[in-house]
Amino acid sequence: MVQKLLLTSIIIMAAVYIFFIPPEPVGFKIFMKLIPMALIILLARTTRPLFSRTYKKIIIMGLFVCMIADGVIYWFLAGLVTFFIGHIFYILAFRHMQRKPMPIWAAILLLLYGAGMAFWIAGSQFASGQIVLGIAIVAYIGIILTMGWMAIRTRMTLAIVGALLFMFSDSILAIDRFVYAIPYRDVLVMASYYAAQIFIAASIGSRVVKYSVNRNNLIR
Repeated sequence: MVQKLLLTSIIIMAAVYIFFIPPEPVGFKIFMKLIPMALIILLARTTRPLFSRTYKKIIIMGLFVCMIADGVIYWFLAGLVTFFIGHIFYILAFRHMQRKPMPIWAAILLLLYGAGMAFWIAGSQFASGQIVLGIAIVAYIGIILTMGWMAIRTRMTLAIVGALLFMFSDSILAIDRFVYAIPYRDVLVMASYYAAQIFIAASIGSRVVKYSVNRNNLIR
């Protein structure tokens, strides 16, 4: 019951922020932006881990860092660095839960995505003489690619969906900021971002299947 109430509250407050909060004043906009993330952290805290308490603790730390990043993203490089740290926590959490090797097809797709984004987004900054920003973008692409990679290795559906939504959100934001304007950018970015964090938080309650010595016997 508590989980359903929290999820409903997150969706409502996210919709209020996305569709009804004006750009000014900035302080109020930031405050309203943080409310859904605070509720997502509460959702994570009230989710019973079915496999690992360590995973839960690391995910909550990642969510908290991302919430801070939401507040400082208006200073772009500060936000980029803070989100970078948040992804490190997610990588550590997913690494703790990883169970399977990376499928070849998924590895190829992720590497193609990373190379394409680096060439397109970071390349445009290098071409315009923004060397530091270009390097920062390459580093960020590397960290979010690693986060997606580790999520896939967990074979946890909720974690994988969350990671891919996070990558989608950041891709839309980067393209809009550095290449060309995307219609309904704010809706696309924030809706996919909040959804990503919800899925990652909910992955705390994922059921993980481990194999015993006899692979015909499943231990849940």
